[in-house]
Amino acid sequence: MNETDTLPLTKQISFATTTVSSEDGDPIPTAETQQLAIEATAPTEPPDGHESYERATTLKNVGLFRQAAEYFEKAAQDSAYALRGFAQMGLCLKKSGKEQEAIAAFRRALQTPSISSKEQVQILYLLGRTLESLGRTPEALEAYRWLRREAPQYRDVTTRIESLSIRRVTKQF
Repeated sequence: MNETDTLPLTKQISFATTTVSSEDGDPIPTAETQQLAIEATAPTEPPDGHESYERATTLKNVGLFRQAAEYFEKAAQDSAYALRGFAQMGLCLKKSGKEQEAIAAFRRALQTPSISSKEQVQILYLLGRTLESLGRTPEALEAYRWLRREAPQYRDVTTRIESLSIRRVTKQF
């Protein structure tokens, strides 16, 4: 599951004409886009996991990460959406600057009984990167080492372990 993997929406809403791009090309939601996303996701009755996941995906796609995280959390209450809900919730929280909460969401995703080895590897990497960004080196190393046991050739995990280990040793002296 990478950061852009989501379920396809059954309701397609075109936001192409209502977004602008930042300097690095990322879409920046306009007030009109945000209003359309909120209206499109307004609950008419208590949502089930699928509906919550769809709403969250729509909100995430227009850059409303905090609101999306709330709906991903609701989706995760449905066992069929627990893994994807917590993982996507973690990504949204991380994007909205709530790294501590993102770590908790990634850990909850890792505790999901239905997690596959491939999904576990991807979430461990996201967890490690988030921990590393917060300077929590021992925990990041633990996540990366767990990841390396599962998939030794995954991305740059070996390089990250070496780099963090060297930094850790040089800090002690």
